[in-house]
Amino acid sequence: MRKEYQDIINELNYKIAELSTLYEIAKRLGSSLDLKVTLPSILEILSESMGMRRGTLTLLDPETKQLYIEFAHGLSAEEKRRGIYKIGEGVTGKVVETGEPIIVPDIGKEPLFLNRTRSRGDIKKENISFISVPVKSKGETMGVLSVDRLFPDKAVSLDEDVRVLTVMASLIGQAITIARMVESERSNLIKEKMTLQRELKSPYRFANIVFVSDKMREVLDAAWRVSQSKATVLLRGESGTGKELIAKTIHYHSKRCDKPFINVNCAAIPETLIESDLFGHVKGAFTGAIHEKRGRFEMADGGTLFLDEIGDIPLTTQVKLLRVLQERRFERVGGSKGITADVRIIAATNLNLEEAVRDGKFREDLYYRLNVVPVRIPSLRERKEDIPPLVGHFLQLYNEENGRDVKISNEALDTLLMHDWPGNVRELENCIERMIVMAKNDLIMTEDVPITIEASLKTKNAVEGSIYGQAKTLDKTVEEIEKEKIFDALKRAGYVQAKAARQLGITSRQIGYKIRKYSIDIE
Repeated sequence: MRKEYQDIINELNYKIAELSTLYEIAKRLGSSLDLKVTLPSILEILSESMGMRRGTLTLLDPETKQLYIEFAHGLSAEEKRRGIYKIGEGVTGKVVETGEPIIVPDIGKEPLFLNRTRSRGDIKKENISFISVPVKSKGETMGVLSVDRLFPDKAVSLDEDVRVLTVMASLIGQAITIARMVESERSNLIKEKMTLQRELKSPYRFANIVFVSDKMREVLDAAWRVSQSKATVLLRGESGTGKELIAKTIHYHSKRCDKPFINVNCAAIPETLIESDLFGHVKGAFTGAIHEKRGRFEMADGGTLFLDEIGDIPLTTQVKLLRVLQERRFERVGGSKGITADVRIIAATNLNLEEAVRDGKFREDLYYRLNVVPVRIPSLRERKEDIPPLVGHFLQLYNEENGRDVKISNEALDTLLMHDWPGNVRELENCIERMIVMAKNDLIMTEDVPITIEASLKTKNAVEGSIYGQAKTLDKTVEEIEKEKIFDALKRAGYVQAKAARQLGITSRQIGYKIRKYSIDIE
């Protein structure tokens, strides 16, 4: 009778321990989504509260179809590393294969028990039971929860242990599923963020730069190659050719694309302030320096610093800039503490730096430091075949901005093609915007083109006509001069239209239109 009471007491104690353990495990799982924190603590609870030793959680890798011990209590790192199984291999593999629990009353008498971790010594002499239950989610087995039991000390059946471990495995399966869902959502948010960032940077993609000319293709090929390096770049070209656009494109295609792009217009900063702007200053460095200030170099750390109009930087600042390029260290104005900055330099100028070096206006050593990879951007008059696609681009841009649907006639486009565009792409953009805003109708005609362009066209045609030995007079019409120029170009090109178009700086489509317009016999 006393034995029966003792069994009842033992069973009640087990039930109390079971409920207490389940409560503690549920509390731990609810406290954090970090499985690396919660799951090891659960295995520790099983060991301390339930006497279940060497608890392991083995998870299935969906790609390799192998089982790896992800978390363990009472095993060394080396023992964990050895615990690798295939589906159907050993007790653990069989549980995954069948989706059902397996009880091994005595591991020393079970050939299916592989003891791959070698954590139990001579298993034939050990009085150990082994219990494995599947960890499932939505009916799919994702892993196995396993524990050891010292069977001589057991007061309850192993079936009770299986029931408790099955409940715990269910809680663990839910926790893993939730954690994976959260991680998936996090990954999707990161991808969405990166997509949005790419969209914000999309104006600076190589594919979005408008051109058809071989000269600009060479520029972009060079820009792409240099974007993959850390080399200093010197962009050269007239004002308005798009040097800043190329600089941003290089930056946003480099490995520094997620770091700052800092723009400094050296010509726009007073000589007395440029050092402070570039390198920063400490409090009290000069009158008005009431706060410490970070310079552009610090702001661009890890990213790109674009020094526009570098040819206008003062000689005194050139010395400090050279030191920064050589040593990657500088001090703030009025300070003595050295600051290191990992900055990629892209400089730009519309000046003849070689002439400035000869005149003593630009340091020769700084010139060579900047001129590592020179990239020259051609003027618009050197690549007139780019004018039509640029006109189309600006028409779309400013039509959307002004709520209009203005188009341009072939005659007006031809007028634009005959202009030299000393202000380059910037001038062309301003011209298109002005014509859209001021257009009385939805079709831009020749008379809608700004007067300055028409005057330039007539003067240019008169001068260029005389170059080819034609008896030009100022009272000749633009059409007559244009017809003669096209005919002369065709003769020089052997009546190959594409070649003649390149000589005139227009497209093959445009010269074909002109030939039909003026009834030029090319036979």
